[in-house]
Amino acid sequence: MSNTASQPPGPNKLRRAIGPLLWVLGLALPMVSSPAWITVGGIFAIYAIVALSQDIVLGRAGMYDMGHAVYFGVGAYITAILAPTFNWPILATIPVAILVAALLGAVLSAPIVKLRGDYLLVVTIGFNAIFVLAMKNNLFGLTGGPDGIFGIGGPSIFGHAFDSQSDLFYLNWVALALVLWMMRNLDRSALGRTFRYLKYDELAATTLGVNAHRYKVAAFALAAGVAGLAGSLFAMQLSAVSPGSFQFADSVTLFAIVLVGGQASVPGVLLGTAMMFVVPQIFTDLAQYRYLAFGFAMIVIMVLRPQGIWPARRGGQ
Repeated sequence: MSNTASQPPGPNKLRRAIGPLLWVLGLALPMVSSPAWITVGGIFAIYAIVALSQDIVLGRAGMYDMGHAVYFGVGAYITAILAPTFNWPILATIPVAILVAALLGAVLSAPIVKLRGDYLLVVTIGFNAIFVLAMKNNLFGLTGGPDGIFGIGGPSIFGHAFDSQSDLFYLNWVALALVLWMMRNLDRSALGRTFRYLKYDELAATTLGVNAHRYKVAAFALAAGVAGLAGSLFAMQLSAVSPGSFQFADSVTLFAIVLVGGQASVPGVLLGTAMMFVVPQIFTDLAQYRYLAFGFAMIVIMVLRPQGIWPARRGGQ
């Protein structure tokens, strides 16, 4: 008779429990930290969401998107335009930001997903440059030009105004939990498995009847929608948006976070995000050199551990 039931939990179960436990512990941050660290925690949650969206395209579907900050920016600008300019309730702008970013991701990717490797990468760089230029030139008189848009404010839920960093932290933290739940279900779904098939052997997948073009566009659209959510939260967090937050360097950072942390690895992406946006705050005087330090770390990791700091396990997370 098997004694499996009496055995202690295996490493996989313990590993799966780490994430929820850390998220629950994170809820205590506003109660034990200074306002500065609460802000850092909120920004970490936002960039973790957009980095996870980058991982959908790069880590799971295997496509080189070096212009992912475009969809992040679209979500931010949708909220920034609809809320103060057209007096929309700011929470109502979130689904619009997600939808518009997802549609843009589908439209932009449809003609280019047949490109491979460096060619796709160069085209997405071009998209990023066009987006930043359009925002700087005050597109349709709505984007505020180089200075951007200010005075966005936070949401109000059941009469409670989210106007403090603690309130915004909890909003971002809950959004991160929803995205983590989505990523977990994506890994277990037929859609997620199809993305992996296309990444590792597109020819074999198409031979089995998979419409590669359709699923690649779906990967871009899904990733763009999640990035749009992060952008909307970003606009609320800073109460302002400007083209400087969505430039090519920001796309490179997101790309690097996935590579350094580990492709298709949620813990790896979260660790990479923490290395980029949290660790520099510990060494405040050196925070301005974070790109230098992160670039050096990327070189070392790619040489010594090309699969990333925390690579994905076989068969999923």
